Amino acid sequence: MKIEEITFTPGGHEGKAIFSILIPTWNSLQYLKLCIGSIRKNSRFNHQIIVHVNEGSDGTSEWVKNQALDHSYSQSNVGVCYAFNAAATLAKSDFLLLIDDDNYLLPDWDLYLWEEIQKIGHGYFAVSGTKIEPRVTLNNCVIAPLSFGASPEEFNENELLEVFAQIPFADWNGSSWYPLAVHRNLWNIVGGLSVEFTPGMYSDPDFMMKLWQAGVRYFKGVSKSRSYHFISRSVQRVKKNEGRKQFLKKWGISNSTFRRYYLHMGEPFTGYLKEPEKNTDFKLRLLRDRLKAFFPF
Repeated sequence: MKIEEITFTPGGHEGKAIFSILIPTWNSLQYLKLCIGSIRKNSRFNHQIIVHVNEGSDGTSEWVKNQALDHSYSQSNVGVCYAFNAAATLAKSDFLLLIDDDNYLLPDWDLYLWEEIQKIGHGYFAVSGTKIEPRVTLNNCVIAPLSFGASPEEFNENELLEVFAQIPFADWNGSSWYPLAVHRNLWNIVGGLSVEFTPGMYSDPDFMMKLWQAGVRYFKGVSKSRSYHFISRSVQRVKKNEGRKQFLKKWGISNSTFRRYYLHMGEPFTGYLKEPEKNTDFKLRLLRDRLKAFFPF
């Protein structure tokens, strides 16, 4: 893939934007329409919407142009790392919001993220919204299983809008998951997403590690800022990179160690994180990771 294959088209966004919302999409027009429709319908503030169109052979390219959206474009699927990085070059706001196209943002999602950012008072943070998902996965940072449809065609929007705010869930440690808000200066300092993880497996924990190395210690999932995540199957259409091994070799520790001992992913939010306590358990975990790096079998 050559970088000159990506083109950039400013759209017709007007007014001051709170967030520049970055959305990669790959021939998933019905999901994209629902995602952008939810932003327009359920946001408290004005935002800039920026789409990276991978291929777009299902009508996505024409639809994005007709909507006068800021967008970047590649003739083939370049993966989420290039896609997010490309879209970010068109950002006008100081705050970026990374989101997948299979998310439906729920009312006042932006109000609660913005209130959190204002409370922090500086740009060294990673703040995520909280997703509702139709089935249980290994992710303990989401509200699941609560199904309001597995696809746009099956989506029970009215029922979701009636009940989503009453579902109990606490703020959580770790951030990392999309929707994810970061300051544009911080994004630029660490160089956005690392393209060596293309098409994108483990690019998000790698980004969190880059933020950690840059001095970020405020990683928070905001419970009140909610979205419904369809868990679409785009990832199954690509040849995956070996992200788990790449992360381990790059940073010298496994992603699971980073999530557990550094980010405390999914635990109740307690404020700024600290360096891991170097106890016996942590040292044994590091030894295990080093052995795995040198002896992958």
